[in-house]
Amino acid sequence: MDWTHHVDGYCERLDASFWAEPINAITNAAFLIVAILIWPRMKGLVMAKTLAANLFVIGIGSFLFHTFAQTWAGVADVLPIVSFVLLYIFAATREFWGQSTLRSGLAVLLFFPYAAALIPLFSQVPLLGASAAYIPVALLIAIYAFGLRHRHPKTAKNLGVGAALILVSITLRSLDEPLCHEIAIGTHYWWHLLNAVALGWMIETYRRHMLAPPAKQG
Repeated sequence: MDWTHHVDGYCERLDASFWAEPINAITNAAFLIVAILIWPRMKGLVMAKTLAANLFVIGIGSFLFHTFAQTWAGVADVLPIVSFVLLYIFAATREFWGQSTLRSGLAVLLFFPYAAALIPLFSQVPLLGASAAYIPVALLIAIYAFGLRHRHPKTAKNLGVGAALILVSITLRSLDEPLCHEIAIGTHYWWHLLNAVALGWMIETYRRHMLAPPAKQG
């Protein structure tokens, strides 16, 4: 594999220079800002702080990809996102569903065949393209929200909001290339802005669940 292979996958990029995607690059600051803002609220919650730190790293990885735009930077972009998803599945299964550490770890492992089965299906949807890889995540959040609607209604509602935000951000991500002729700067930067809010909200949802009194947990 050529780790320095140039990647040109976004409307805003017109050449291989470092600042060829200024808006896509700068909007990654949203991840850093949200992570910094929510950090003090996660006092005493190790997993929540871990997720907040992971959110910060997502911003750095995405910035590297939208500046260097090479294969290694693409890996630096994707790995923190995958890490966040897996950590959240573990935390949500253990805390929202009350499962053991072992079963929560199994839920994390099951995500891989789940995603492998669904991504090819969603890839057939017109315009989705590479964004199809993120649909299973939004769908899983919605599944958790539906399943928790009686057990933890507030948490279920908050998860539903998170799923909706992520779906909107995926939609805008997928429209980047199709609308390139009409919108010169593309729409990918909205993926950054909305995703930063959505992931921050997911962490806040976890915090609210963990700090709520047992009788009102949600």
